[in-house]
Amino acid sequence: QVQLVESGGGLVQAGDSLRLSCAASGRTFATSPMGWFRQAPGKEREFVAAISWSGAGTNYADSVKGRFTISRDNAKNTVYLQMNSLKPEDTAVYYCAATRSPAIGVYTTGYDYWGQGTQVTVSS
Repeated sequence: QVQLVESGGGLVQAGDSLRLSCAASGRTFATSPMGWFRQAPGKEREFVAAISWSGAGTNYADSVKGRFTISRDNAKNTVYLQMNSLKPEDTAVYYCAATRSPAIGVYTTGYDYWGQGTQVTVSS
């Protein structure tokens, strides 16, 4: 079992940066690939980024590639999402997720545990 708590969201202006954190509890965190997803009002939840259990492998949505960076610190049971050059279209609730699968997934159905989400609002 893994419990996830996101933090770091807020209201920023276009071009600003934010760093989201996801604190995990549970024995399996260090062996779990992790992902970030987001959901804007009226839209489906979509993949943002994912990272392997070791941190050696990452994957990004095309819309955030080059602007966002996912990382993890297994000693602190925390995964991060550094978001730079934010745009109004990045406005959404951001969710952290963990999977029991060894693979880095891009679909919500591939993840077993979810946090409650943190709101990110980017004004133009």
